Amino acid sequence: MAVLTEPKPPPSTPPPRPPRRRRALYRLRVLRHDPTAALGFILVVVLAYMVVAPLVAVLSDAFRLQYGDQAHAGQQPGEWTGYYLWRVFRSQVSDLLFWEPLLNTLVISLGTVVFALVVGGGMAWMVTRTNVPGRTWLAGALVVPYMLPSWTFSLAWLTLFKNDRAGGQAGVLQAQGIATPDWLAYGPLPIVITLGLHYYPFVFLLVGNALRRIDAQLEDSARILGAPRRVVIRRIVAPLMLPALSSAVLLVVGRVLGTFGTPYVLGLPADYRVLSTGLYQSIRDRSTGVASVLTAVIVLIGVLIVLTDARLLREHRRFVTVGGKGAMDRLSDLRRWRWPAFALGGVVFVASVLVPILTLLLSSLTRTPMDLSTFTLSYWFAESLPGAVGFPHGVFRGAELWAAAWNSLRIVGIASLICAVAGLLIGYVVVRGSAPRVAAFLRQVSFLPYLIPGIAFAAASLSLFAVARGPVPALYGTTFLLILVMAVTHLPYSSRSGIAAMTQLGREPEEAAQIAGASWWQRMRRIVFPIQKGALVTGIVLPFISGLKELSIVIMLTTTGTELLTTLSIGLVDYGYTQLANAVVLVIALVSFTMTYLTQRLTKSSLASGLGG
Repeated sequence: MAVLTEPKPPPSTPPPRPPRRRRALYRLRVLRHDPTAALGFILVVVLAYMVVAPLVAVLSDAFRLQYGDQAHAGQQPGEWTGYYLWRVFRSQVSDLLFWEPLLNTLVISLGTVVFALVVGGGMAWMVTRTNVPGRTWLAGALVVPYMLPSWTFSLAWLTLFKNDRAGGQAGVLQAQGIATPDWLAYGPLPIVITLGLHYYPFVFLLVGNALRRIDAQLEDSARILGAPRRVVIRRIVAPLMLPALSSAVLLVVGRVLGTFGTPYVLGLPADYRVLSTGLYQSIRDRSTGVASVLTAVIVLIGVLIVLTDARLLREHRRFVTVGGKGAMDRLSDLRRWRWPAFALGGVVFVASVLVPILTLLLSSLTRTPMDLSTFTLSYWFAESLPGAVGFPHGVFRGAELWAAAWNSLRIVGIASLICAVAGLLIGYVVVRGSAPRVAAFLRQVSFLPYLIPGIAFAAASLSLFAVARGPVPALYGTTFLLILVMAVTHLPYSSRSGIAAMTQLGREPEEAAQIAGASWWQRMRRIVFPIQKGALVTGIVLPFISGLKELSIVIMLTTTGTELLTTLSIGLVDYGYTQLANAVVLVIALVSFTMTYLTQRLTKSSLASGLGG
């Protein structure tokens, strides 16, 4: 019997594809309304060239023979070589180039960490866990040293203790007939003390916030069960404080590793080199290969420090407690020691703020250091200064200060604006984008400059932009390079702020505007930017404050036409014009402190928020 089957319909032909021009116009319309993918691609290319390419270039220079070294290496320029590795690590001059500066860096780092932990940790415990009078005032006052340029303290130290070894005008003690030994005037001891006075606020803030969040009921329970104080500290308080302490230690070590001003001012007269000043000297001597190897070492140490910090934080997350507000605010009664404790906090404030500032101020107002009988305003306002060659007038008279101030405000201001906008756009692509690999790349690479000490990143950028590479011309000595490098080095803060801000902003306002026909730029200009103006302001002002007092980055990149306030002050130190250098640093400190104060008023925040409350 035959089986009847339904005939198959004829195969349908696919609809005709729209013309190529129509498809291109459609994609352009989509891109106009949602350019997130294109924006992500542009940001990836820019960050790859500005962050990754300098590191690749400096590694390349470390393994390629440079012009002028062919006679020593027996190779031709441009060939792959291990000569610079041998010269830095194994040659007869390796001790001078690397091993002694490395040992000195470790000594300075260890001494600064101990100083900062003792002073900052002690002050944090006193402000957060005791009933010392004036807790709120101390919480704000003890953070002020961080608002000052780091070499403010070194110049004040030099003004007080300088002897005739460095030449130029003697220090206050030497002028009074008191011989100052070299170990007190220069070298590791003054470097440790001055860096410790600048960096103890890091420990104060980190340890103070950690102490404020520890539930005091845990300590009370241990004491009720009969545990002595040393057992409570060892078994309860210390484990809970480990994350904050490890972060504080590693943060201070990372900062000391890349700092330049203080080791340069206080170490150069005694020929006491650390890695940062050794790197600077290698670049000045045009030893590009050696400088590249030193840069790679500093970058590696900086990356290891931050990765170690992240690893320790992951391991210490098991030490987490949640307690009530009343338990956390329980204070120890100092009884008769309340006012002596307040006096101790006042001594720290005086030593770290008032003494340096007053020393620099009185030095700039007297011909003989700190001798009020020789009071003068010449170093500020005189049209001519006898004996001064490179800077023959008061700081406010000539064009040098105003040109440097204009360069600082212009370059740092533009860099801060670029940094803030780029950070918000990175946050927009990371949160709104549909490409997880692009988001991961932007998140990680935008944070990479935080891992690299500033002087090393400046050296890497110099290696990339010192010569023309493809379509990109040589940018060394240009304002454009300074703006780019300063924007990139502060990008980690603005990108993290932008990501956090965009995470808190829902898609609904943009979707409603898109339905109403608003373009992407209109949505950004009239919705995203106004809503995120707080993140934008913070992303502009904080890099601006840091950039004004930045020296480690710009010392490598400035030239005669792009001099900033920070490089002007170091130049005056090199000339031996102590009073003029101190006056310029006071100008920087005043602008930095004013901007920090205005930022806190504008954002209604404080660095020490909650510590003394």
